[in-house]
Amino acid sequence: MELRQLRYFVAVAEELSYARAAERLRIAGPSLSQQIKALERDLGTRLFDRDRRTVTLTPAGTLLLPRTKELLDQADDLRRTALGLSGSEPVRLGYVNWRPPDLEQRAAGVARLLVDAWVLPSHAQAARVADGGLDLAICWVPATTLGDDQLEARLLAADRLFAISTGTDPGPVAARDTTVLIDADETSWSSWNRWAAAMARETGAAVVPVAEGGSTGEAFFHHVRRLRRPVVNNPKSQTAPVPPDLVARQIHRPAPYWTWSLVSRRGEPRPVVRAVAEALTRSVDRMCLDDPNAWLSPEDPHRTRIVHPRAATEPRSGTP
Repeated sequence: MELRQLRYFVAVAEELSYARAAERLRIAGPSLSQQIKALERDLGTRLFDRDRRTVTLTPAGTLLLPRTKELLDQADDLRRTALGLSGSEPVRLGYVNWRPPDLEQRAAGVARLLVDAWVLPSHAQAARVADGGLDLAICWVPATTLGDDQLEARLLAADRLFAISTGTDPGPVAARDTTVLIDADETSWSSWNRWAAAMARETGAAVVPVAEGGSTGEAFFHHVRRLRRPVVNNPKSQTAPVPPDLVARQIHRPAPYWTWSLVSRRGEPRPVVRAVAEALTRSVDRMCLDDPNAWLSPEDPHRTRIVHPRAATEPRSGTP
């Protein structure tokens, strides 16, 4: 039995949905199910009754839930005491546009987290960590930057990017039949442009340069309508509503992923910073990135294998 599994149990019990709990925990649904089953085997009892539509706590699960929360609180308190963090300076964290919804909750048992309100692009936030302006940053970072600036990157989350298309067909589209937009505002979109150019090189996707700010927001949707091709959605717009005249389509052969790293200084001397980094990333599951269909930029520090895009050897579909 692991504390991680107990945290998973609490998340499912509070959400009463494996899908919502997996999204909250930023792990794959099948992995969450496997961990809950392993916990049930260790405890010798079922925690949930589950069918296609509902998830409910069993009597045993209802009885164990408050005791599990108490145990996790005690574990967090023990960690605080052991690290001697009660009067420490806060840990300064910056981000780009996404952060875990339970960010402060994850760090609460370790240290006081000060989330910086100055939202900047990925390369700028990584640079602030390198020069000491931040202790941690959530951003996309190329492996070369880690080496040049003496940084470390832990996987915090992975977003599977999708395409936005005209028409009404919601079916999947091959990566080579998509388009990526390169934004003229290199200062703001340097990381995205590097990622997009690499995807085009490796999968055969088309590249279209656009004016400043054209890779997101209403300008992005305008380009989708103008190009009349599936256009890869920018990670900044992952949760934005899709206009009624457009449709979101899954990308496959291969499936492109954008990763969010938790970046810190290599050899960080402050135990509190190292402890927060561990607390924020201990439950992250990279199973989706190990899928043979997954594609990560060759610059991504979490790409652990050479990807040979299958789309490049397959005939282009007549209608994307």
